[in-house]
Amino acid sequence: MKKILATLVASALAFSSISGAEAATKKVTISVPDPNTSYIYAAAQEFASRANKYSDGTLEFSISGNGSLYGGDTAAGIKQLGAGSLQMVVLASSVYTNFVPGLNVISVPYMFDDQAQLLKFLNSDIATELFNRVNKMNITVAGKWTRSFREVTNSKHPITKPDDLKGVVLRVPNNSLYVEFFKACGAVTTPMNFSEVYNALQLHTLDGQENPVDVPYSNKFYEVQKYISFTNHMADAWLVGINTKFFNGLDDKQKEAILKAGAEVQQWNVDMMAEQDKVALKSLTDNGMTSNDLTPEAQKAFVEVSKSCYPKFRELIKDDALFDKTAEFTGRK
Repeated sequence: MKKILATLVASALAFSSISGAEAATKKVTISVPDPNTSYIYAAAQEFASRANKYSDGTLEFSISGNGSLYGGDTAAGIKQLGAGSLQMVVLASSVYTNFVPGLNVISVPYMFDDQAQLLKFLNSDIATELFNRVNKMNITVAGKWTRSFREVTNSKHPITKPDDLKGVVLRVPNNSLYVEFFKACGAVTTPMNFSEVYNALQLHTLDGQENPVDVPYSNKFYEVQKYISFTNHMADAWLVGINTKFFNGLDDKQKEAILKAGAEVQQWNVDMMAEQDKVALKSLTDNGMTSNDLTPEAQKAFVEVSKSCYPKFRELIKDDALFDKTAEFTGRK
């Protein structure tokens, strides 16, 4: 009888232990704006794999692409993340600027020389304070990842100098900084949700759009665009956001797993992008697109256009001290 009782107790304890482990397991959905062929989807997968490992399997992730959980409306996605109806969302820092104007400083045209300088900035105290401004929206920053610099695609002609943009109907994000810069170049700017862009390009209500090279690649814009011009006009970053209440509800090991994975994937993402940008460009040109680089003289001309907009950019950033500190960091001051 004692032996049977001991067995029953042992079984009960084992069941209790399993149940406790199951209770501690958290299911996390990560929403990203691009399809499952995109860089950011791959980065989210790498993040999920590492965070799952570091949490000893107590964090289980699923990834939702194409911004489907927020209807392709990034502003709605940010609001839902803060409200807690979305757990994790990875979005460009540039789409946060309606909520945190200071994040515009990252996308000031030609503020950064290259990926290495952008990465150094993201790991600086300046950027840490800047990104943490989303905390007031009940969003915790779980990662700051770089993006490839932005390029222009269009169906009319190569962009070799600012004047080539005159009259080009160009989709830009719903961000006044983009609008001001491209208007100064002579483009007809059309802010539009990204989910509508392919159809607009196909119907020729838009001539072109601007994004890192992986975006026209993963969205098959070679079907509706002829030219890609490597203007490298703007930097951008990914803000890996998690709802603060949800994050605070995790145990310490789970929190550490998320923050550790977010930090590690930063460099993994840089290396992946460098390799995949080559693949993306080859795919675009193999499918009929023509590419071109800017001459040093043309780049200087674009830089001058950007400088002419600095007073307006300062107004949009709403933080002269931040603008000056960033410009000093990047050698633009």
